[in-house]
Amino acid sequence: MELIQVGKKTYYIKNPTNIGIYKIDNENVYIIDSGNDKDTGKKILRIIEERGWKIKGIINTHSNADHIGGNRVIQERTNCDIYGYNIEKSITEFPIMEPSFLYGGYPFKELRNKFLLAKESNVKSIENNLPEGLEYINLKGHFFDMIGIRTSDNIIFLADSLFSEETITKYHLFFIYDVREYLNTLEKLKELKAELYVPSHIEAIKDINELIIVNKNKIEEIIEVIYNECEKGLTFEEILKNIFDKYNLVMNVNQYVLIGSTIKSYLSYLKDENKITYEFVENKMIWKQVK
Repeated sequence: MELIQVGKKTYYIKNPTNIGIYKIDNENVYIIDSGNDKDTGKKILRIIEERGWKIKGIINTHSNADHIGGNRVIQERTNCDIYGYNIEKSITEFPIMEPSFLYGGYPFKELRNKFLLAKESNVKSIENNLPEGLEYINLKGHFFDMIGIRTSDNIIFLADSLFSEETITKYHLFFIYDVREYLNTLEKLKELKAELYVPSHIEAIKDINELIIVNKNKIEEIIEVIYNECEKGLTFEEILKNIFDKYNLVMNVNQYVLIGSTIKSYLSYLKDENKITYEFVENKMIWKQVK
């Protein structure tokens, strides 16, 4: 984990899930997200302590386990406050909701893993609680009420609103809760001007315009692929299998719920756009194109 300074008061720790740091004075800092587990939390603490800083608070951009996994250990060791927004606050307090939502019922043992289920932590509402120099930006789509954070150095932490071209080329599908809101957020990102942007899973970049196009093009491709699948009149499980086969993806339990939930979100988008509909045939839900 490498600490990189990107502004007078703004830093980030380079990590599979990047960790933002904002100094409110010479001694105290706020961190943005906390990584995927207690081990990452301990590493963050060590980096902070080595520089003589103290963690005043944690701001979670959203409640996915890889963004809140270090909350518990950091809060226990520092007694810091944790801040979340709307539904994200609730899921961070009761993280069993994430695998339950993804699976659509009580998650069996294999789904109660650290990649989908973080430890619970005590969380306050972010509204009216941010220190001077920080503001939050609504970036819905990837998850329920995801936010980004802008610092006084005009650095914006973008959470999971953009994925890298390498990730998109390799996996094709990335988790989306609300396709329409994700597309709206991509349009919003075009208007967000900053000195530097820090997406959660990409190195900091100065220009995000090409990345916005790459993300949007892939979403539009997936919309078209799923729409074409519905020409045959298929169940969700059949569509899921065909998508995995088309993109040479390998099914496992995490991918089943993450990509499965994402494909359901695409189906909802297409249904709300009146492009597809459904019918029940022999007690099976069949998705088909609107003719």
